Amino acid sequence: MNIPGSFAPELKSYVSHVDLARTDSYGAIDDLHDSTISSEQRQTAYRDRIEKELKIKVGTENLLEALNVKNAKQAREQRKVVELELHTSNRKIAQLQSDLEAEIQRSKREPQQQPSSPKGRLSQLFRSAPLRSPSHLAERHDRDEDEESGGHDMEVESPTYILGEILQALEAEGMPSDYYVGQANVLVELFKRHQTLKYDLAWSIFGLRMQMVMLSDSREVVAAGYRVMRYAITDRKSLQTIRALQTDYLVILSLVKESKARVEREQALKFIRAFLDVKGGEQEIHPAVARIVVAVANHPDDQLRGIALLTLAEMLLKHPILVAEAGGLSVLSESMGNGAYSAPETMIDPFLHLMDLPARRGLLKSGFEFSSAFASFTEPVITNAQEDKLKASTKVVAALFKSWSGMMALSLHDFLPVRSVVSALYISSLPIRTAVLDLLINILRIKSPSWSSSFIGGRRLTTYGRVTNLRIEQQDSQGTTKQTVDDTQKRSLVQHFTAISLAVLLRQGLLKGLMLAESDAPTQALRRRTSLLIAEVLRMSSELLPSAWSFGLQTLPSLFGAAIDFRSDDRLQAVATVYQVDSINRTLYRSVSGEDAHARSQHADGSSAARARATSKAQSNATMDETQFRAKMLDTQILNTVNHTKWDWPLIRELIDGPMVNPKRLQEAMITSKMVHRLLGFLRPFKYRFSDASNTKANQRYVRTACALLKMLLETTEGAKYLESNKLVPQIGECLAQQDPMSGITSKTPLFSLERMTDTLVGGYFAMLGVMCSDAKGMQILERWKIINIFYHIVELKDRDDLIRALIMEMDYTLDSHPRIILSKAMTATSKGMRITATKILRKYAMLPIEHASIIGGGAAEWAIKLLVSQLYDPEIEVCEVAIKILEEACNDISSLEYVVKCRPALDHLGEIGAPLLLRFLSTSVGYHYLDGLDYITKEMDDWFLGRNDTYVTIVEASLARALAENPEKPGPASEEGLDPQDFGCVPPHFYRELTRTVEGCELLKAKGHFEEFAANIQDFALEAEDPETILKVKGCLWAVGNVGSMELGAPFLEATDVVRWVVVIAEQSQVLTLRGTAFYVLGLISRSLHGQEILAEWGWDGTTNVMGESLGYVLPLDFNKLFALQPSSAGTASGKRDTTTTMMMVRSRRGSLVTDADATNTAILNAIVKLGNTVLTNKALAELNGYRAKKAPGFQKPALFRKAMGLLASHAYRVPQYRFVIDLFDKRVLASIVLEDDEEEAGKNGSEEGSGESEAEGRV
Repeated sequence: MNIPGSFAPELKSYVSHVDLARTDSYGAIDDLHDSTISSEQRQTAYRDRIEKELKIKVGTENLLEALNVKNAKQAREQRKVVELELHTSNRKIAQLQSDLEAEIQRSKREPQQQPSSPKGRLSQLFRSAPLRSPSHLAERHDRDEDEESGGHDMEVESPTYILGEILQALEAEGMPSDYYVGQANVLVELFKRHQTLKYDLAWSIFGLRMQMVMLSDSREVVAAGYRVMRYAITDRKSLQTIRALQTDYLVILSLVKESKARVEREQALKFIRAFLDVKGGEQEIHPAVARIVVAVANHPDDQLRGIALLTLAEMLLKHPILVAEAGGLSVLSESMGNGAYSAPETMIDPFLHLMDLPARRGLLKSGFEFSSAFASFTEPVITNAQEDKLKASTKVVAALFKSWSGMMALSLHDFLPVRSVVSALYISSLPIRTAVLDLLINILRIKSPSWSSSFIGGRRLTTYGRVTNLRIEQQDSQGTTKQTVDDTQKRSLVQHFTAISLAVLLRQGLLKGLMLAESDAPTQALRRRTSLLIAEVLRMSSELLPSAWSFGLQTLPSLFGAAIDFRSDDRLQAVATVYQVDSINRTLYRSVSGEDAHARSQHADGSSAARARATSKAQSNATMDETQFRAKMLDTQILNTVNHTKWDWPLIRELIDGPMVNPKRLQEAMITSKMVHRLLGFLRPFKYRFSDASNTKANQRYVRTACALLKMLLETTEGAKYLESNKLVPQIGECLAQQDPMSGITSKTPLFSLERMTDTLVGGYFAMLGVMCSDAKGMQILERWKIINIFYHIVELKDRDDLIRALIMEMDYTLDSHPRIILSKAMTATSKGMRITATKILRKYAMLPIEHASIIGGGAAEWAIKLLVSQLYDPEIEVCEVAIKILEEACNDISSLEYVVKCRPALDHLGEIGAPLLLRFLSTSVGYHYLDGLDYITKEMDDWFLGRNDTYVTIVEASLARALAENPEKPGPASEEGLDPQDFGCVPPHFYRELTRTVEGCELLKAKGHFEEFAANIQDFALEAEDPETILKVKGCLWAVGNVGSMELGAPFLEATDVVRWVVVIAEQSQVLTLRGTAFYVLGLISRSLHGQEILAEWGWDGTTNVMGESLGYVLPLDFNKLFALQPSSAGTASGKRDTTTTMMMVRSRRGSLVTDADATNTAILNAIVKLGNTVLTNKALAELNGYRAKKAPGFQKPALFRKAMGLLASHAYRVPQYRFVIDLFDKRVLASIVLEDDEEEAGKNGSEEGSGESEAEGRV
């Protein structure tokens, strides 16, 4: 029950908290099934709720652990409550995950029924980000809160009748505040249940009721009025109708109120934000409203400052001139460096949006709008607030280095911002030096090696190289065992962009600054970190920059000069730096660069080399004599006690991997000492020692040791016989038979129950059985004890996905035997989740080399590819998508690609999902003829020529933006979609590139004449700077030309059309920054081919090559300044400048009419209000206005003077307290008379004012 006059719960501001006694149900989830909410919004909401529940679960588990330490009697009741909460969280998480999976499945089916669009293609790139503005999230929260009110039953009467009753109820006067708030909430519920009702509103009645509500003296009632108006918005026409109710005045009056009226101010700001969610709605925001939002955003102590800044940023994206004339640019610019906004790096995006086109760039008159973030690097850091401000500024600067528009902004004033960053290295302050080094590492995308933390901590680099190489080789041996052809052709746009960032920093003295920072480091750790950064910069310059750039850097002339100057006091420090950098460089070469070299050159024998090094210690111990071996066995404590917790498990593992490989030592361990007998006895299920051990990370060593033991036994005939005669395997089979309904064996407490599979180590038995499946002798043992038959029956279980998952994931499928049949059965006869899991298992085997020799049953790769092709016909689209992704990756190898084509998969039923795999087929003649026979090539070629090129632009730009993002997206959504994170930032597959891989494809491209059309479009519209559709078309043509030119067979097309010349023109002269960036990337693609390098050299661009002379796809102009040359913004914005000048003239004339009045007192009041905006005259103006208020000037009772005062407030820059002071001068009844238009005279004046206001707004647009 709410106290009369209080604010109802539906309008309370949200405060997140964990309530252990939660009684909420899942009813709020039903709101996500609203037809007006898109599938991606529902998925985002589900993920947000899952994340929230996971946090609650983690906190609850921590609390439960803390309660376990307390006295049992004291904490018993608390523990019950916490356990109940934990159970509730688990149930909620399970349901939300199930609903999310169902929603993803439903969204997968929708695109098949709808034409493809760029938005649909982008869904998997930005799955975790909301597609609408934050106001929709706030609105959704309002809806969720409203669901909790629950008690409103669905009425049988028509919604129109209910609406009439509510409006009639709102007509009552003298009721308490909660009465009006309750009626408003019911009205919102009605709008939510009947989405079309708001289109049929009688605004003459509805508007009058809303005016009365918003004129209430109660803050809660006014807030409820704003909320109802928000839900009544339909389109731009409805916004015009709402504005006719004088809501502009009401919003201004609400926002100038004090902080205690937060609920009203918050709803007023949400009401303004609702304008931005309507198409063209930003045009209906009056300049006066924009002014008050700027004032709120510029008020340091305002609680709504953050949301006001966010609103201004969105307004700047949609209506930049409105924000510029309201003075919002300076406020937004300052917010990036003063710490006023919690995520200042997001404020940079609207400014970069303005930078892109010359028509918008004219609004950034000075070019110093980005400078506030750089000021923090020169300010002394004394307090924590200043340190937080410094960290926020580094995020803004890093964001500038993450886009092409940002790089162009950094080039203004002869790269002054970049020089500011480099100059900060000369400041010896520890916080500033640390922040700058972090910033440089972020900008250059440097991945710290595994040994960096130890090195910075003071350790030497003696053994890092050997350890690192060993780790790399082990990872390679465990990962993909073949080298894909396309690995050397990965076109990383991110690396190309990093090359340009590195070049910019080096030209502004980065290396010199790092040298000075190393010699003047405030701490030893910072000195070592600086040395590491110097070595990384040198390595990157040799890999990413042309030789003409890197040769001069590698010599470090200033450092070597100081090192050989025996008269200098700094000589010893310089010598130490040279030695340190050289040592780091050699270690980096082994650990970082060596990784790529190893992957490229040693893939054939990498597995054997890794295995040899990994077992070098074990091999040395294999020759251990009998006396030493017996002593080691005694040290393990196995022979002394049956308590496995007292055994030395690392030593046991060492003996298994070393001496016991020797048959003599194995015989002694099995027969003489019975060590193996004790180990196998520990593993036997009915001993309840291993099978009752808790499933913890520490206990996983038992599973690893058991697998190593079984593998070692199976390697010898004697060991296999010993294992066959032991009770371990038959007991495991008996326990598995308890889950087999056809075995007839049952148990009240089965060993492989769901609870035991989760809580104990019984799941480790499947790992042991998997080891046995990898050996022929192990398979014979399993067949003897009929365990293989049980496997077949377990796969058929409908309610034990956990057992099926453990079984198929642990088995080995290298041998052509029963496990392959079991997996194929699991891929067809189990649930959708299991089919997806089974399909993913095939990736490991599909990546193996194709066996050209005839093998009975085929090699592992052939078998895996056949099964993957069969999965393309699965009824669930998610299963097909997983199979497509794996096949597409396998097709990077030519032999695998030809084998996939040989399987002749049909992909027509998959639509867009199968398109990437079909593109892969084009890269070989066999695939080309196969697709040509299906009449696929001609249709796809026409589709790309007519529209898919434009879609490709959107996809590649989104992929690049995702890759360049400062904070990487959560891996969850990407893994659900089957996307590899490393694919972001690489050039997606392009039809014309795949077509140009073969001679037949080149002949078809030449016959069609598409390349000539692309070249003609580029030549005709190279310097287009206004029409967005034309710019998009040029970008599509550029990507097509670049992809064709990256192939060696595409050289004749480049030569015949002379298109490279025009691409260079765009890269050096285009005034559209994103178009210039596209041309830059395309030149990198063209440099991939030998002929492309030669053509680029003719036009003054130099490429980067490796030691073999092969191009890496990174190019830079010889005249570096051409890449960042921009014409003055005024030259490209003549029309925008003319419009702005006209608008300013109208504003000046408007101001002149506002300060004049027939009454001399009123004129003096208006002049005083003007002076109020002048800092020097503020006190004088306040004294004058207070004097007029004391005299009770008649003008303060006149609506005409109030309108003129509001006009002056809209045309000058005032702060919120000044707004509040001026409005408080007038009588409260003045606003009511204006809003309700009491007499015709006032209505006529209001109409003239509205007309002038509209013309002013139109002038501003």
